[in-house]
Amino acid sequence: MRITLVGSRHFGVTTLNMLREHSVSIARVVVADAEDRLAATARAAGIEVVVQANPKLVVASEIAPDTDLIITAHSHARIGKDALAAARFGGIGYHPSLLPRHRGKAAVEWTIKEGDPIAGGTIYHLADRMDAGAIAAQEWCFVRKGETARELWERALAPLGLKLLADVIDYVKVHKALPAKVQDEQFATSAPSLS
Repeated sequence: MRITLVGSRHFGVTTLNMLREHSVSIARVVVADAEDRLAATARAAGIEVVVQANPKLVVASEIAPDTDLIITAHSHARIGKDALAAARFGGIGYHPSLLPRHRGKAAVEWTIKEGDPIAGGTIYHLADRMDAGAIAAQEWCFVRKGETARELWERALAPLGLKLLADVIDYVKVHKALPAKVQDEQFATSAPSLS
């Protein structure tokens, strides 16, 4: 399976490392910033790196030829329809909430701010609306009393994201399709920025 990884920062790097250990071919890494640590890690591993022309949008020409699946890992860019169509199975991303709850940026912070006793992670299909595509995999965890957003992310949500991504990749290898369950809009929340 050929993957184009779109991402940044630490979670982008840990996702890249998980993919390298998961018997898939990483055809290309796409980043918004040429100096990002994901770009440096990919280059060091001999993986082609492409810098997005528009940091808010990934287009088809930035997706590697013959890509089976686009994976986003800490990317704030929208993956255009043409880019999704360039990949055999489209694209998936990880969102650190139980979608459709806490769509948008700062999902972990909103989990803490709202006092949610349970958090979780979702692998979802990339779609026109941010964080609104069908659910491919989802799992929950408890939030510890007094835990900060960063502590929750590092302890539970980042590792959960890597596990769920690996599970979905394994599913696609066997079934030659992405699992999909439509999000229930009656439970959707979209949090404004915390700033």
